[in-house]
Amino acid sequence: MKRTLLAAATLGLLAGPALTRDNGQWEGADPHIRQWFQSLRQPDHPRVSCCGEADAFEADSFEIEDDHYVAVITDGKGVIPNGTRISVPNRKMKWDSGNPTGHGIIFIGDKGQIYCYVTPGGI
Repeated sequence: MKRTLLAAATLGLLAGPALTRDNGQWEGADPHIRQWFQSLRQPDHPRVSCCGEADAFEADSFEIEDDHYVAVITDGKGVIPNGTRISVPNRKMKWDSGNPTGHGIIFIGDKGQIYCYVTPGGI
C-alpha cells in the first residue's frame, strides 16, 4: 500500500507542469505583475500553469497567418533572437486574463514548446 502511494505521488510530481527557468531576470518585478504571471493557466489545460516569468518572452509584434497568430519576439532576453517568428497554435492563445504588462508575452519551454501567448495589452 505504501509503495502504491509513493508511486502515485511520484507520478503526480512528474506529470506536473514543466520546470521553469530562473535566470534572475525577474527579481524586483512589480508584485501585481508577478501575481498575474503566477495565476495564468494554459487555455487548453486550465489546471496547468502557463509557467513562470522565466519562461516569458516579450512578443510585442504579431502577424496573422491563415487562421492563427505568429508572435514576433521583441525581447528574447538573450535566449531567443529578437525578430524570431513563432507560430502559435490557436489552442495556446490566452484571452481571459487581461495583460497588465503592456507587452505581448509568449511562454516557451526550454524545448521550444509553447505554453501560452497573451497579445500586447494596456496597463
